[in-house]
Amino acid sequence: MISFCQFGAGRIGAIHAANIARHPAARLSTVVDVDRAAAARLAERHGAAIGEAAAALADPAVDAVLIASSTDTHAGLIEAAARAGKAVFCEKPIDLDRRRVEACLAVVARAGVPLMVGFNRRFDPNFAKLHGALRAGRVGKLELLAITSRDPAPPPLAYVKVSGGLFRDMMIHDLDMARWLLGEEPVELYAAASCLVDPAIGAAGDVDSAVVTLKTASGALAQISNSRRASYGYDQRVEVLGAAGMLTAGNQLESTLEISSAAGVVAEKPQPFFLERYAEAYRRELDHFIAAVAGKTLPEISGADGLKALVLADACVESAKTGRPVRL
Repeated sequence: MISFCQFGAGRIGAIHAANIARHPAARLSTVVDVDRAAAARLAERHGAAIGEAAAALADPAVDAVLIASSTDTHAGLIEAAARAGKAVFCEKPIDLDRRRVEACLAVVARAGVPLMVGFNRRFDPNFAKLHGALRAGRVGKLELLAITSRDPAPPPLAYVKVSGGLFRDMMIHDLDMARWLLGEEPVELYAAASCLVDPAIGAAGDVDSAVVTLKTASGALAQISNSRRASYGYDQRVEVLGAAGMLTAGNQLESTLEISSAAGVVAEKPQPFFLERYAEAYRRELDHFIAAVAGKTLPEISGADGLKALVLADACVESAKTGRPVRL
């Protein structure tokens, strides 16, 4: 059994804790959170203990650390866990500052422990199948990639102010997806962004609507569309145009019910948000990490992947501010 200490008992933490508890080769031993009441509730639900960071990391019975706490704690906890010899899974991002991420990854490299970053969308069954078909050459060489990611409603303003902004908080998932699907690194990008959904987001220094175009050395193009508002649900789609055809992975709907009548055909809406849409992706992501801790594979998404996605997000911020393309 692989024993986990988890940092963070919030919304994402609850998902990860449940997935650890359901895995036959893992157990949740300790939950650490600044909100001890939240930690106690989550720990009780899964038969774990609540603890303090230093003691939990010093515990030789703990094999792995899962970090689902606030972003500002990620890098420090990764370093502490790595120095303690623990395998580490960390929710994105490692940090909002590129130099801080680089310093953190240097500590991990010296410690020689596995580190996996939580870009869960690579583990979505539909996106993974699209990726497999693309790599198998089913539509020939990729020419155009389109990624659509739109939230049903903007997050609370308090969250917006500490999130790092749309590009580093929301689009960073899509930038990782673009790298994964393109199979080569972008060499240039252009970002256009506006505040169209909530003026308060603009007043806080962020944007809520953005389109980014990326170009690779081979000439392949990718376009990412983000919005903080989609009145019809959580909009998550991918389309790949290749030399010999097209691949698409569409939205997951609340059900497959369709009502057909003289008035038209009505289908169900997309699932409401990421908790439902990516439930299976979160499970598969954790399964993969546990296999990596057990030495059966290498982590699919490394610290270097986390850094590269942040570099792209930073370039998006620069391009949106200057109105000019950014060479990478």
